[in-house]
Amino acid sequence: MAVRTARLRAPADIGLAVQQARLARGMSQSELAAELGILQSAISEIEGGKSTIYLRRLLSIARVTGLELTASWEDDHEPGR
Repeated sequence: MAVRTARLRAPADIGLAVQQARLARGMSQSELAAELGILQSAISEIEGGKSTIYLRRLLSIARVTGLELTASWEDDHEPGR
């Protein structure tokens, strides 16, 4: 089991981290959306790096204050499992 870490500097970074964490758990976008009670299209937009005003503000605050945002997840999904 490997632990993956990614720096989150842009909406696309967050989207990629969400996608990789979801895939590491063997989940589809639809399964994740159902777990969260949101539409699959919302997961697709997040993973695609679609930006929102809140996300842009958060990233700007982090940049200006020198805060480094990171995501970490366990990659325990092996192909063929």
